[in-house]
Amino acid sequence: TMDKQDVGPALGKIVSGIYILTAKHASNETGMLASWVQQAGFDPPAITVAIKKGRYVVDWINDGVPFVVNVLSDENKQMLAHFGKGFPEGDPAFESLLIRRSSQGIALLSSALAHIECQVISQLESSDHHIFLAEVVSGALQNEGAPMTHVRKDGFHY
Repeated sequence: TMDKQDVGPALGKIVSGIYILTAKHASNETGMLASWVQQAGFDPPAITVAIKKGRYVVDWINDGVPFVVNVLSDENKQMLAHFGKGFPEGDPAFESLLIRRSSQGIALLSSALAHIECQVISQLESSDHHIFLAEVVSGALQNEGAPMTHVRKDGFHY
């Protein structure tokens, strides 16, 4: 059997970035903190994103709605507090933030290091997360800096 006390610290050493996933569905839009994002293909470029089950944004992107991964830099620490608490569906997520819009109308955080616009092409499920494979349809580096990274103390918690 697995010993969580041994596995937790080891699993926590898998380094992840810190991202804000933004999406728009009908007249609603939101942003959420995400850390389980990874490049998964070159040609065409693709990424994977894992989102905890029960998050309403899962239903949005399941319906074929494109989404944006905003890559945070070390200069974007205020975004952690802003998006870390989460937003109930329908609550304004971008008040007081400087944003631009993608060609599909999705919020791009102007202060982020980069943005990557994606379209889901496949998915699978783990016990507690939906894992989406998404094709990259556009993106750009917006600012200079180093990407924000996250190393967890315990691989059983964010």
